[in-house]
Amino acid sequence: MTSADVDRKALSCISYGLYIATSRLGERLNGQIVNTVVQVSGRPPKIAVSINKENLTHELISESGVLGVSVLDETAPMTLIGTFGFRSGRDINKFEKVKHKLGTTKVPLVIEHVVSVLEAKVVDSVNVGTHTVFVGEVLSGEVIASGRALTYDFYKVHLKGKTPKNAPSYIETDSERKETEREEGEKPMNRYVCTVCGYLYDPEQGDPENGIVPGTAFEDLPPSWTCPVCGVGKDAFKPEE
Repeated sequence: MTSADVDRKALSCISYGLYIATSRLGERLNGQIVNTVVQVSGRPPKIAVSINKENLTHELISESGVLGVSVLDETAPMTLIGTFGFRSGRDINKFEKVKHKLGTTKVPLVIEHVVSVLEAKVVDSVNVGTHTVFVGEVLSGEVIASGRALTYDFYKVHLKGKTPKNAPSYIETDSERKETEREEGEKPMNRYVCTVCGYLYDPEQGDPENGIVPGTAFEDLPPSWTCPVCGVGKDAFKPEE
């Protein structure tokens, strides 16, 4: 048996959290959403973080040798998750409108909608194919607020969040391929999909949180309207196929 024979649905039963992993190189800051952060030793405390090799955060951690982790709580809005999970730091400054502070190693630590923050120096790394697992010795840790840490299950079930293709847990399931179809199997022609994060704009639902009432056609959205998840403009949307 090879990995090609594995039922990948079995992997979806593994539990995860949801975090923002960060790093810096000189004056350049970046961070991304990750769901794979684990404590791997106690004395000294060490954590392991899995990062896709194509991501800017991977580049910064590799070169600087330092990383930070912000543990998100259940109040984290999709706009925050979308910024760090579906936008590239090569294109935008993710920290421009996000409350954060610099740790002892000068890594940026997001401090809004989080329960705690950690920072570590990299002491080892493991090449695992598409990703690198960075092992870091924890240098500092701080509880920011009381609350419930955001789990990946809560993100998927209650926030209807999607999994970026660069995430280690990404699986293209039948339900994900069909989730934009109506229950009777018909695909409406007037729904639009964000090409960056996969958010589906449905005119029947509108976007009430941003002042768009149900029944508003995509073509009638104001020019200033942006994706409520990742913040890109209307030109980044395409008709649902």
